[in-house]
Amino acid sequence: MAKTKKTVFFCQNCGYESAKWMGQCPGCKEWNTFVEETVLPKTSGRGSTVGKTENKPVSLNQIDIQEDTRLGSGLEELDRVLGGGIVQGSLVLVGGDPGIGKSTLLLQMCRYLSQKHIKALYISGEESLRQIKLRARRIGDFTDDLLLLCETNLQMIEHIIENQAPQLVIIDSIQTLYNEEVSSPPGSVSQVRESTSVLLQTAKGKGVTIFIVGHVTKEGNVAGPRVLEHMVDTVLYFEGDRHASYRILRAVKNRFGSTNEIGVFEMRESGLEEVKNPSEFLLDGRPEDASGSIVACSMEGTRPILIEIQALVCNTNFGIPRRTAAGTDFNRVNLLMAVLEKRLGMHLSNCDAYVNIAGGIKISEPAIDLGIVLAVISSHQNRAIPDHVIAFGEVGLSGEIRAVNMSEQRVAEAKKLGFRTVILPKVSLKTLEGVKGIRLLGVSSLREVMGLGRSNGGSPHMPSDFTYS
Repeated sequence: MAKTKKTVFFCQNCGYESAKWMGQCPGCKEWNTFVEETVLPKTSGRGSTVGKTENKPVSLNQIDIQEDTRLGSGLEELDRVLGGGIVQGSLVLVGGDPGIGKSTLLLQMCRYLSQKHIKALYISGEESLRQIKLRARRIGDFTDDLLLLCETNLQMIEHIIENQAPQLVIIDSIQTLYNEEVSSPPGSVSQVRESTSVLLQTAKGKGVTIFIVGHVTKEGNVAGPRVLEHMVDTVLYFEGDRHASYRILRAVKNRFGSTNEIGVFEMRESGLEEVKNPSEFLLDGRPEDASGSIVACSMEGTRPILIEIQALVCNTNFGIPRRTAAGTDFNRVNLLMAVLEKRLGMHLSNCDAYVNIAGGIKISEPAIDLGIVLAVISSHQNRAIPDHVIAFGEVGLSGEIRAVNMSEQRVAEAKKLGFRTVILPKVSLKTLEGVKGIRLLGVSSLREVMGLGRSNGGSPHMPSDFTYS
């Protein structure tokens, strides 16, 4: 007898299945996330056990761990984000906006691996072989160890992977695959979930590393059910403005490494090029002797990154002042300005304030609080901060300057790039006693920050001799 189709409703956020439509998902408590799909009922019964091997539990001491299970991708920035390289048998999801460079990044990785005589299979469901060839021509020369395939049938892809036995497989993209056993159209919740489940079994069962490209929604999340991110081993997001040259690769989930590392790339005509020193790249073009500008240091994993914080404070023309924050938390900027007004007596309630992290990078670490405060003060008093000064530290609600982690790495990065003076929390000075060649100014409160450069201190105005030379 033919199988009868039935209609079910899936939550696009968490994959919760329901027989009827509901306004709120019982699983994730999100509203208006249910979509209707037609599926075939699964066959019941235990099935035959002939030819199947019994899976027995083993003790932890019987498991052998090999240290050489990671494979270099040829891109140091990508290896940093992955935790040291590609893990054999892992399933990696790469998401990002259209045209951001996901396919280019994976194709460059395949080029390096093919030159090392590592067999790679690039499967595309969106582009033809000619289109892939045109992109590959810009990147460089490839060897015969890279195989290309245009296919969307999941059963056919499984068969080809089994016959070719590649070490690395690229799926571009997961939204174009379809499983014949699922009656829903490609890109639906059922198809994406079932296709990912099949690829997960292939990766773990055959020891093949699989990279999956996923489209993102207008909110910036990977399209499909949220359970998709729970199934894979690693989730990478490729960020950046399409009209800018830089790209940032972040890991929001990583079972084999840290999620705090980032990789910085620059898009060029020949493909993506690694940015080995992001601080120098982000500070390029910084204005000289301009008020409202200062350099702060942020930590992304184990990598210190120097960024320029810009602030513009001016009298408002309306009854309600306007506040704008680009690249940092808007609410955090409002909090810091309230601290300045309460603790230092600065009249900012009738001023418009605009705070920007130059270069378009997004930073939310509390260590840039002191940089934001100094930039706002500099713009409000219209006094420039010397170019050789850098600052980092967290600002509390009572105006105290709190310590941040990894002060040694931050100071070393500032010294390497030629900065001569560092304003930092006073409690961090005891860990930097052996640092030479750079001046360290420890502060414990905002009033000490305002009093730098003169002996009386405690002034609510920017000192006229605001210099650190």
